[in-house]
Amino acid sequence: MRKFIKKILYYFLNTIEKTDQVTLSGFSKGLGNVTFEGKNAVPEGCNFSGKIKIGYATTLGYRNFLGGTISIGKYCQLGVDVALHATNHPISYMTTYINQNLFQGELKQLKEENNIIVGHDVWIGHGVIVVGNVTIGNGAIIAAGSIVTKDVAPYSIVAGVPAKEIRKRFSETIIQEIETIKWWDKSTQELEKIKPLFFKDFTNRHSIYE
Repeated sequence: MRKFIKKILYYFLNTIEKTDQVTLSGFSKGLGNVTFEGKNAVPEGCNFSGKIKIGYATTLGYRNFLGGTISIGKYCQLGVDVALHATNHPISYMTTYINQNLFQGELKQLKEENNIIVGHDVWIGHGVIVVGNVTIGNGAIIAAGSIVTKDVAPYSIVAGVPAKEIRKRFSETIIQEIETIKWWDKSTQELEKIKPLFFKDFTNRHSIYE
């Protein structure tokens, strides 16, 4: 009975066009706040508020929370319990409290509004929290449990609380070669032509063409 009620609520509270090609597994809130580019996966328990764009083939994890103005690129993967907070409570006013119980919620207008931008081909691990005005570059990896409060460079691996860079994934030459290809913008037919590159291990290599 509970599952049936959830399905009924979903159809009444959330509208996703078939052309969006979104795979929905279970009930999520605020889907009307999201623009999907297609072939996206949204599992159960996700919550969206604000203005959110999710790029082509990007998949979310169970119980993801995305709040505020957020743009996520193509072919990204978000783990379970990831939270992206582009808004924050005011800290330089009398109170941080912005609930309806005080002045009928008028203090919500003092809320700090930021932008979170996630590039293409980004992997965000289990339990990661991203807060504030943050840009995460293409190809970055955010280790599980990290709290990100500053920009993350492209193709870097960051971890910790607060998150710090551990190392770059590739040499600068390889990074530039990947950025030049921009594989995430290619069609299925074009990707087939460069498919062998995806099966190469770039460890200790100086070029993707070696």
